[in-house]
Amino acid sequence: MLPIGPLMVEHRLIERVIKVARKRLEKATTEGKVDSVFVEGLVDFFAAYADRCHHGKEEDILFRELGLKELTPEDRRILEELIEEHKSGRRMVKSLREANERYRRGDAAVLPQIAENLRWLVDFYPGHILKEDKRFFIPVMHYFNDEEKEAMIRRGYAFDSQLLHREYEVLVSRLEIEGGPA
Repeated sequence: MLPIGPLMVEHRLIERVIKVARKRLEKATTEGKVDSVFVEGLVDFFAAYADRCHHGKEEDILFRELGLKELTPEDRRILEELIEEHKSGRRMVKSLREANERYRRGDAAVLPQIAENLRWLVDFYPGHILKEDKRFFIPVMHYFNDEEKEAMIRRGYAFDSQLLHREYEVLVSRLEIEGGPA
């Protein structure tokens, strides 16, 4: 099994969310309002799943290992593009979160920004995923031997198993700070 299999499975889930987000964007554009609870869930999905879980594995495992290899100039260029695209996605999700929070507080003037951010995400992810699936993940596997591939798979599973624990450690720490001493 290639170490990219789980990443490609994660892509399919992201594509499903994009499909729903596209429909909701069309509805919001038609109605002139947005479901802020849906947007909040979407932000959570992109921040937690697409970025911390999925991009986290890409960057902390696959991209880091590729950084140790002597890549062709074309592979190095695509790797750098993907890293920049991840950063752009983070900025857009943050902007969407902030705009949605303002909208929930009654600032309807941010509706165009929410629509713009949603449009960016639903337009961005299909091309980004296609680039990773077809132009990068499979072609770069030749840089790794079987032992290196197996080690990346094990690291991916370890990453996933620790992710939930990290999330809840952060939550409990935040609750402790917000709750103060008993």
